[in-house]
Amino acid sequence: MQLKPINQQVVAIVGASSGIGRETAIRFAKKGAKVVVSARSQPGLESLISEIKSFGGDGISVIADVADFGQVKAIADRAVEQYGRLDTWVHLSATGVIAPFDEITPEEFKRVIDVNLTGQAYGAMAALPHLKREGRGALIHVSSMEGRRSLPLQSPYSASKHGIEGFLDSLRLELIHEGIPISVTNVLPATINTPYYNKIRTKIGVKPTGVPPYYQPGLVADAILYVAENPTRDFIVGDAGKILDFLHRISPQLTDTILLLIGFQAQHTNEIKSEDAPDNVFEPIPNGNYDKVRGDFDRLAIPSVTDWIDKNPPVKYGAIALGLAALAIGTTVLGGAALLSAMAAETSKITK
Repeated sequence: MQLKPINQQVVAIVGASSGIGRETAIRFAKKGAKVVVSARSQPGLESLISEIKSFGGDGISVIADVADFGQVKAIADRAVEQYGRLDTWVHLSATGVIAPFDEITPEEFKRVIDVNLTGQAYGAMAALPHLKREGRGALIHVSSMEGRRSLPLQSPYSASKHGIEGFLDSLRLELIHEGIPISVTNVLPATINTPYYNKIRTKIGVKPTGVPPYYQPGLVADAILYVAENPTRDFIVGDAGKILDFLHRISPQLTDTILLLIGFQAQHTNEIKSEDAPDNVFEPIPNGNYDKVRGDFDRLAIPSVTDWIDKNPPVKYGAIALGLAALAIGTTVLGGAALLSAMAAETSKITK
């Protein structure tokens, strides 16, 4: 499957007013893509388009709530109206409620699912007819490592992210079966330093935080731009995310034990915040507050080595091959030693 170079793409970025989406839109535009950015925050979109145009980029904005299919469809239709086609759809919109499950209302739970899961499905529904007409393209859905391993105090968010993985696995198989060359990628970031934790609703009495370590939004944006040109099934962003995925596959009980030790307190800051504070669950936060790329946890952010390896397949598969070879050699040596020991023992019995 061959995808267009980024400088030849028309890209829709949904959830672009802040965080990963904002950084991704800027990087696409700087590489020459025509971008259509969308979110609920008009001030955030206006400042983003202004920034894109300041360096000569080409972009337009569409205000939309992803829980409404008509509004999501309007994003794709506007892209085609303005630029004649759509090549890549990047979907990032998300919200959340940090609280014990029995303190979350039915309305809150449903809203998180509507935005985080149903909104992702609406995005694919809106984009697919245009991508099929072009004969190729990319659906890039930004999920979370919570799609692989749930965290306490985040039941609706974790449920929605698990749902994204199931939805994309099904859709991907259907497209392959039909022989349609559309790449479907699930990007699963670890904890990222975005304003997400400033925006969401909290019922734990304090401003919430993710479970460290943090990674900067640019790391995820780099992954998104990579998969926009290189068809990729899944891309876990952040070393910690890959470690968590590995541990959970080996022993869910071990992961439970680790999260019981750190998963609750690690989501609390020392900053008092009531559940009545402004949040973005049902409406955007007024005045464009927090419409920026980074959150408040720069000091906790670290680099990630494995992301570079994942973007360089020869290195990645070379390392895997070396590891398998070393395992095979080690097994052969140990097996040979055991065989020689057994033969020596038998010889000793015969000569006695």
